[in-house]
Formats: sequence, structure tokens, C-alpha cells
Amino acid sequence: MDKKKVRNYMTYDVITIDVKGTAKDVIEAIRLTKHDGFPVVDGKKVVGYISARDLLFVYPSTPIERIMSRHLIVADPEMSINDAARVIFRSGIQKLPVVDDDGNLIGIISNADVIRSQIEHVSPEKVFKFIETLKMLHDVDPKLEREIIPVNNLLPTQSKIYEDELEGRIYEIKKGLAEPIIVVRRPGKLILVDGHHRAVAAKRLGLKELDAYVIDIEEDVELGLEKTARQMKLRTLDDVQVLDYARHPLVALTHRLVRHN
Repeated sequence: MDKKKVRNYMTYDVITIDVKGTAKDVIEAIRLTKHDGFPVVDGKKVVGYISARDLLFVYPSTPIERIMSRHLIVADPEMSINDAARVIFRSGIQKLPVVDDDGNLIGIISNADVIRSQIEHVSPEKVFKFIETLKMLHDVDPKLEREIIPVNNLLPTQSKIYEDELEGRIYEIKKGLAEPIIVVRRPGKLILVDGHHRAVAAKRLGLKELDAYVIDIEEDVELGLEKTARQMKLRTLDDVQVLDYARHPLVALTHRLVRHN
């Protein structure tokens, strides 16, 4: 995760409000974009932030300078995505302007961007916990390898993925940021345990191989994952349904929690 930076996930095309504007300009920007807040700039330099709640009980002609927040928390493009996550969730701020060394605006990073970077995150602990689960459930002695595996041979065990998350994984693969998938290898089978968005993204990009944690099981035992795949009639990655424009449930849930808090 250390190589994942704010610059890899931030939005570069940012709607801003000029510091010399009025509350009416913010109202119009909200109406046109459906966004609830904007960086305030003087030229290219970020000087404040204005949100919908700042417009309560003010006249449309009220100058931006009088109602904007000057207490700025900003991010650096080279900041790790984990550090940005800590700032966003500890401060309760939904969006951080991203600035260069001179304070000029170059992008914005949101809580949704941070969550997207974390979904399907693979850690060694996650792999070893799964191995321990296999040992308990099936009395097997798995071996772990790090290998390059053929994408087209993967047996999926998840029937649906999400278009917005898929786009994020495509971006990561193109940038060389994608993490390994997790696969169980049994005689004649490569069972995809974790990383369905990455696997489908690789297939869309025409990639033949992917980096993977491969858990080898020599014993002749059918896993519960295989039974699930059979029940859902999953045979190849082509059988995985991509839900167009459906937001990932975790992202949607976080938006609701932020709004309620």
C-alpha cells in the first residue's frame, strides 16, 4: 500500500469558487454540479473552502470571503493514501484540496476515493488467515507461493462486481499499482478467492497473466468456494456480472454515515 499515493486517486478536474465571488455563485455551482462544497481560490492558490452549510442564513449577495472556511486542511500529491485516509476520517472532512508546494490547487481527494483505494486490499495477514481457515475446515496442509497465473483459467467464486470499482482497478493495473489476487490451486483448477475486480479488469485490458498469492492444496477435497461457484453457474470470468453505474455498497454506506454524522 505504500506505493499508493494521493495523486493516483485524486480528481484532477476540480470545480472551484473565486474568492471575489458571492454566495449566489456557490448556489449556482451546487445547482449545476450537485456537489456540496468547493475549494475557494485566488488565482490558482487555495485560500479557503465553502460548503452548502456555509450558505445558511446568508443573502445571495454575501461575499465569499465573509462566509468561507479559512481553516484549511490540504493534502500533498505524494502523500500516501493511508495518511490521507487518517486525515479525512479523523477530521470528519469529506474532501481535501490537493496542493503543490506553492499552495496552488492541483486536485481534490474525497472519502469515496480513499475507500475505493482500500477495497480488495490484500495483506499477508488476510492470506494467512484464509490458509488457517482452510486447515480448520478441510484438514489440509496448504503451501503458499507467489506466482504469475493465467487469467483465463480462473474459476470465479463471486457472481457480481461493480462498474465504478472495476474502473478503479483498471486504472491501478495501468499504473502498475494493482496488488496480487488470491488463488487456491487444486489439481486442474485455479479458484479465485479474492480479487474479482482485478481479474475482470485484467481481462478487459487483454492481459493474459496476473500476479497472485497461490495457495496449493494437493489433497482431493472440494472446497466450499467451488460448491458456491457451481451453484451460481460460474465457470469463467465471463460469467461474472458487472453492475453498471452501481456504487459499491461500502462507498454508499460511508456516504450515508457521513451525512448522518
